[in-house]
Amino acid sequence: MTTEKEQRLRDKLLPEIEAFKQERHSLQLATQDAEGVPNASYAPFAVADDGFYILVSELARHGTNLKVSDKVSVMLVEDEASAKSVFARKRLTFDATAHLVDRDSETFSKGVDLLAQRFGEMIDNLSTLKDFNLFKLSPHHGLYVKGFGQAFSLSGNELLDVDWKRDGHHGTPKSELADVAN
Repeated sequence: MTTEKEQRLRDKLLPEIEAFKQERHSLQLATQDAEGVPNASYAPFAVADDGFYILVSELARHGTNLKVSDKVSVMLVEDEASAKSVFARKRLTFDATAHLVDRDSETFSKGVDLLAQRFGEMIDNLSTLKDFNLFKLSPHHGLYVKGFGQAFSLSGNELLDVDWKRDGHHGTPKSELADVAN
């Protein structure tokens, strides 16, 4: 059961997080190959009610990695130039599952349409190339950091449950994540 204070926090933070997502045009990706070797990259994205959509080439390392492992870590981060402090940039990170979207599906049309709305005809061109694949990234646990001492764990259905992390934001042990998700 949500307390009144928790509800006020949700009502304030969730619109702020949604605006933050819309202001960003690319997200940072952490993927891994078949041997578990990590790779950091980025991709332009579109956000929808069911996740984030990215269109990436399988010729790129992260494009290959996403086909090998569906586990991905994602970060949206405030631009250094607009941040009050480079040490406390606003950021939204989340663990997600990457789903390769079938070209003949309604989901493919939806994802490409959303990307085209944000990025124009470049998406129309890229989506027809056979080496480009559409992935839907489905977040299942997140962290929104507004600045020093302002870290908020996001969990639950559609990441709508907000918890102020007063003990720092260095990550939650997996045993605690199970409790947060339930």
